[in-house]
Amino acid sequence: MRTRSVLALFLFASCAHVAQQTQQPPRIQDSALGTGEVRSYAMVMGGGTAGTETVTTNGNDRQIDFAYNDRGRGPKTRTITTLSAAGIPVGLHTTGVDYLKSAVNERLTVANGRAHWDNGSESGDGQAHAFFVSMYGAPEEIGILSRALLRNGGHLSLLPAGEASIQKGEELTLEANGRQARVTRYAITGLGFSPTDVWLDDNDELFATASSWLSCIRTGWEGALPKLIDSQDVAGKKRAADAAASLTKRPAVLAITNARLFDPVTLRVIPGTTIVVRGNRIEAVGTDVAIPAGAERIDAAGKTVIPGLWDMHVHLGDEDGLLNIASGITDVRDLGNDLDYALALQKQFAAGAAVGPHVILAGLVDGPGPYAGPTKFLVDNEEQARKAIDTFASHGYVQTKIYSSIKPELVPFIARYSHEKGMRVSGHVPAYMTAADAVRDGFDEIQHINMLLLNFMPDVKETNTPIRFTAVADRAAGIDLASPEVRSFIDLLLRHHTVVDPTVSVFENMFEARRGVISPSYAAVADRFPPQIRRAFLAGGLPVPEGKDQRYRASFEKMLELVKVLHDSGVPIVAGTDGLAGFTLHRELELYVQAGIPAPEVLRIATLGAATVMHRENDFGSVAPGKIADLVVIDGDPTTNISDVRKPVWVVKDGLLFSSKDVYAALGVR
Repeated sequence: MRTRSVLALFLFASCAHVAQQTQQPPRIQDSALGTGEVRSYAMVMGGGTAGTETVTTNGNDRQIDFAYNDRGRGPKTRTITTLSAAGIPVGLHTTGVDYLKSAVNERLTVANGRAHWDNGSESGDGQAHAFFVSMYGAPEEIGILSRALLRNGGHLSLLPAGEASIQKGEELTLEANGRQARVTRYAITGLGFSPTDVWLDDNDELFATASSWLSCIRTGWEGALPKLIDSQDVAGKKRAADAAASLTKRPAVLAITNARLFDPVTLRVIPGTTIVVRGNRIEAVGTDVAIPAGAERIDAAGKTVIPGLWDMHVHLGDEDGLLNIASGITDVRDLGNDLDYALALQKQFAAGAAVGPHVILAGLVDGPGPYAGPTKFLVDNEEQARKAIDTFASHGYVQTKIYSSIKPELVPFIARYSHEKGMRVSGHVPAYMTAADAVRDGFDEIQHINMLLLNFMPDVKETNTPIRFTAVADRAAGIDLASPEVRSFIDLLLRHHTVVDPTVSVFENMFEARRGVISPSYAAVADRFPPQIRRAFLAGGLPVPEGKDQRYRASFEKMLELVKVLHDSGVPIVAGTDGLAGFTLHRELELYVQAGIPAPEVLRIATLGAATVMHRENDFGSVAPGKIADLVVIDGDPTTNISDVRKPVWVVKDGLLFSSKDVYAALGVR
């Protein structure tokens, strides 16, 4: 499960700094600071405390100790930074490990009017009056940025590139344990696709960064998070509504003419097709269709129309609605999120109050413990599991997702009770179970291709830890996919009609990305992103032990081979990403073609195949009369070159019309 996306994690942990021109060298100290003012923070994930941040201030020097645990992953760093009189860092040194436990050694120095930085992923220099954005910074650094922006007219240039600005929002008075605190919300632009909210105290020091996923807040004030998040949600809904108003066209009747229409039923492309949409339904499709008077027309000559794409593995974040629609994704399945947050997004997208896809919801349950997933639904017995499933069902959820720390003995009950409620069951394979066990105990679907490969490593038991990645990276290359053991397992999947959600793009990034080189998952599109986002693609994947580089790459190739074997054997596959919205699905589909699945079949997987798995094929998945109007006009032919899915021109979702270019532009994406 991603942390709102790998990119969102980067943006949370990366906060901007400025290196102001100075003639004095920075006073970076590599040992801990002495006594001074100390501020402590709690890292809150899924309603529980997941880590801490401690800030020690001595004069112009700050030491920031930061760590949190996300199912065995998570950073642990110490930053020593020196601030100028204007509150701008003029030196920085961060050491420790990043989210995937790779070593961190990041430095910023400023001397003679020049700033120089090096972090293992990038190095460079620039004018010292521009603000260097730390790649491995702690939440405190966004407080440093906020304070610097307020002291410098609200606007600063960034290094390596970009600009940041700040806008004041709501002021709140909070109460906890007989104390009061007055805090102010600010929105910083220039760090991500959308403004970054931060809460400052009366001294303009960091009070909190709040979200339904991962928050950092002053210790003792954790109970105030809902109030902070509610304030941010009001501002976020206003921004979303403004974007929807400016980006959405609502034609009463739409006619798309001269299209090359891809039919996922026959896998044929039908040239010269006209498609008429009235309201939110497709009224007519054919090569000899009369165009209603007054219809808004789109000439699709030289272009291909495909059904709207489905991403079957997301964890929605604030900017994901826009990213999905711009990318031609009209339907998504959220496989685990904060319940209130996910329901609110689903409602906003459905009403057109925000730009976003149709949303199908799955509820995430896990067992308590140090590797528990980020969910409030931690269950340790049948009664707790029943209550969780009842809650999901009462809110219209269609699926239960079982996570890695669930007790194996609870799996049959969770599967049986979910099925009684009419809900599908999927998930990770819990620790001390094999994939075969999970299938026999009632799983309808398994998330992530590594979980299948672990079936052939029965000695790897604690698969709720990061060993579920590292063991596969080290050993999958040696698995014989033609062996009787593998064949027997595939036969089991077929007998139980088990679906597989491979998310191979996740493992391409983990196994093949190397620090300092743009991740292969995003190499084709990296130059389209805002500069501070593009840097995330340089961070690399899993730490690679010495001598294991080719082994890790070979294990990823084995994953692709397994996807092809599954497909050829008739095991249903769905295309999900668990990554950066929009662009990652395009890469996922490219990887299926790279594995050897023909492009038309890949397009069927990502359209009608997904709709069929979710029992929505009567309304979704193909461009046919009577169905919901979800379709994409593509400048190219993805049936012959799958990468053309990256070229949407127009996207129709539920009869609403969007210019892909305009939606991307609203996010700062070229």
